[in-house]
Amino acid sequence: MKVKLDENLPVALVETITALGHDVDTVPMEGLTGHPDDAVWSAAQAEGRLIVTQDLDFADVRRFAPGTHAGILLVRLRTPSRSALVERVTALFSSTLIGNWAGCFVVATETKVRVLSPNGRD
Repeated sequence: MKVKLDENLPVALVETITALGHDVDTVPMEGLTGHPDDAVWSAAQAEGRLIVTQDLDFADVRRFAPGTHAGILLVRLRTPSRSALVERVTALFSSTLIGNWAGCFVVATETKVRVLSPNGRD
């Protein structure tokens, strides 16, 4: 799967997710650090990439309705340290069929994953 990591995620995830067979790009690698969310969103969609972020601006399912984009994974940890983020995102990409998240809005916490799919089912 094509993935874009937002600038609020550890760079260490690039190597880890790539090793799991995914095509990974990042906001900093693309020169979009500090750019508005709309620019990040446009770049991700132009490339058909699932965007992985902690940014709540991407949580508006009215604006980002499932099925109208390549996918969003919103990571919401109580204590989002660098190591906790790497551990949780790595676990998700290692144990979940990420390919099923194309076009979905997904929220992942420490213990749960909620998937809103284009057909309205979790």
